[in-house]
Amino acid sequence: MPSEPLPPATARAQLEALAADHDFAGPWAAERARMMPAAGRPAAVLVLFGVLDDLPAAGAPAPQAAGAPAPQAAGAHSEVSRDLDVLLLARATTLRSHPGEVAFPGGRVDSHDADVTAAALREAHEETGLDPAGVDVLGELAAIPVPASGHLVTPVLAWWRRPSAVRVVDVGESSAVFRAPVADLLSPAFRFTSVTRHRGRTWRGPAFVVPDPRTGEERVVWGFTAGVLDAIFDRLGWTLPWDASRTLDVPA
Repeated sequence: MPSEPLPPATARAQLEALAADHDFAGPWAAERARMMPAAGRPAAVLVLFGVLDDLPAAGAPAPQAAGAPAPQAAGAHSEVSRDLDVLLLARATTLRSHPGEVAFPGGRVDSHDADVTAAALREAHEETGLDPAGVDVLGELAAIPVPASGHLVTPVLAWWRRPSAVRVVDVGESSAVFRAPVADLLSPAFRFTSVTRHRGRTWRGPAFVVPDPRTGEERVVWGFTAGVLDAIFDRLGWTLPWDASRTLDVPA
């Protein structure tokens, strides 16, 4: 008989332990030394987990890649409570850099920011309108170099103790703000391997295809955001077996 899903309080305790785990290197640990010289500008993102709002996890199968074996049902059991979600946004399609890409709230560290945590909270407030007073910061994860943008990005892990309303604050920056159920992200039916081709080179990484809880629009989570989520889920033992041969082409 499967064990009961973790209550949100237990999930928070696991995330707190992860924030204090100095052995957790995050994604692309083996490539850090090679990537580091191309990433010098500090930036931060807010990885904000909390108790799901009034919209439940989807529980419906995602589109199946042509010729791929049938995935496990979207309702497959996970050790994670279906009451858990993570805050994401979709970048505006008019941006020159990564238009339309799903991301964590965040951005560059400004000179007036006290530290990367302050930058992550400020950016999240500016992008989504959330009230930082309701956010409990659990800790900073290892900084990740992103050569494509030249940034050294610190994921700031946090828990939404007192959720507040969120929205698109600046349509020039974001096209959507939404809370993605973690159970949907973990469902094998919603997991793919992203394939990016650019100038004769090919990159592969984790990807998630999840419906926006409010609009039903399917959104692809890949790149930096998917890598961080995938590493967190693996480290916490939340990941369910999924078919990595199911691929999804994404733009460079």
